[in-house]
Amino acid sequence: MSVDSVFRTRSLGVAAEGLPDQYADGKAAKVWQLYIGNTQSRTAEYKSWVVALLREQGARTVLDVACGTGVDSIMLVEEGFNVMSVDASDKMLKYALKTRWERRKEQAFDQWEIEEANWLTLPEDIQKPGKGFDAVICLGNSFAHLPDFKGDQSDHKLALQNIGEYGQTRCRILIYQIWSGPSSTRQNIYYQSDLTQDISTSVLWVNSKPHMITLDYTLQVPQAGPQSPPEVSKFRLSYYPHRLGRFKELLQAAFQGQVEHQVYGDFLAYVPGQTKAPCYFVHVCKKKA
Repeated sequence: MSVDSVFRTRSLGVAAEGLPDQYADGKAAKVWQLYIGNTQSRTAEYKSWVVALLREQGARTVLDVACGTGVDSIMLVEEGFNVMSVDASDKMLKYALKTRWERRKEQAFDQWEIEEANWLTLPEDIQKPGKGFDAVICLGNSFAHLPDFKGDQSDHKLALQNIGEYGQTRCRILIYQIWSGPSSTRQNIYYQSDLTQDISTSVLWVNSKPHMITLDYTLQVPQAGPQSPPEVSKFRLSYYPHRLGRFKELLQAAFQGQVEHQVYGDFLAYVPGQTKAPCYFVHVCKKKA
């Protein structure tokens, strides 16, 4: 499998900053919104864990980086947080903007800020409010969308530095990472989808190391008429696989060692070598005073 074939997804397009936008044609964005379900389909464990962590730190203002369709932002707005949501894909943001418009009579949603922004040019795209946000979050498998074209992870480091710049001294930075195991065989604790699905996983190896993971999604999308057969919808997304140890080093390098770093596996404290491998890793960084 070539690098070109990995990035030649069913959703073609290039973002303004030169990064592949896998949602550019709108198809993947539309189906993804159906796939993850509505804002109530988050598992109770996931929602309670994230909200409790933010409240424990006294966070009120939150920047949601790579917010996608806004499903996590909506959850936090409903919980009383003051949220700014940014994403590089206007096709994904369309769904967040639609929700804000439909719920504009609710004060919290009327005040919800949504902007198009790229994490590699974040300081140019949005203005930092005062000393920054109480918390900056990057949830789901969002960070894994950022490829390593240069081969030295400098773009990953820059994105993390930009994310960190928008947090106050007490800021909590959450990087929520997808586990690299076969997604179709693992329990999903991030959301609960009602769609019948099949996910095929392929891995591109470069110099004996996993360089890119490609997931081909096949979903049965229900149609409006009760007698209408479901529509089969397919799309492909590519992710950069982060190894746990290397990612921990990357975080420390990006923040020059000035963070307290905790790793959770499926919302529980992760113990290296534990018997049960997590579905997801959660990296929580707190800036040192």
